[in-house]
Amino acid sequence: MQAENIEQNTHILDVGCGTGQTAAYLASSYQANVTGLDIQPIMIEKARQRMHKERLPVKLLQGSIEQTSLANETFDLILAESVLAFVNLQQALQEIYRLLKKGGRFIAIEFTIPQTLRTELADDLQQFYGFQSLLRKKDWVRLLQQAGFYDIHIQKNKSISSKPEFQVSKDIESEFYKIMDQHIAMNEKYEDILDYRIYTCTK
Repeated sequence: MQAENIEQNTHILDVGCGTGQTAAYLASSYQANVTGLDIQPIMIEKARQRMHKERLPVKLLQGSIEQTSLANETFDLILAESVLAFVNLQQALQEIYRLLKKGGRFIAIEFTIPQTLRTELADDLQQFYGFQSLLRKKDWVRLLQQAGFYDIHIQKNKSISSKPEFQVSKDIESEFYKIMDQHIAMNEKYEDILDYRIYTCTK
């Protein structure tokens, strides 16, 4: 994040903010103007509790990045971590492009396959995770370019094999925790295939 020159007047959108961990970090570390967006109401509620506890002025919105009511060219920086593979990618990228100011930066940390997968393996991953897209690096680059982004850079990011930061809650069904255990097992099973890349680009 240091390379992005974040300042107090930097407007940031955290797409798929979940419980608000990243949004809280950005607001507290950089005193930036941060907005969190998540499609799940329970995640937004958890994020609100976090911001209240930490006394952070983060704006939180429930909705999909495929279409928002936010104004054009609102943000200097937009972040998306493990989000785009689960949505209509072209719509999401168009919306992100619309929301970014000219010269604004987009950072995506997304699942990336090393090569075209066997049908059986691809079906296994898509059925479990609900991926709408299984993309290679060149596929991600092509779609980012088609959306209008340039100066695209790619960094390797280790696959995620541990449970995400999350607090046990009576509001979360036990099925959620069962799925998270299955997620860890899938990561271990497909350790050589499940991979993430950090894509940075400019509008």
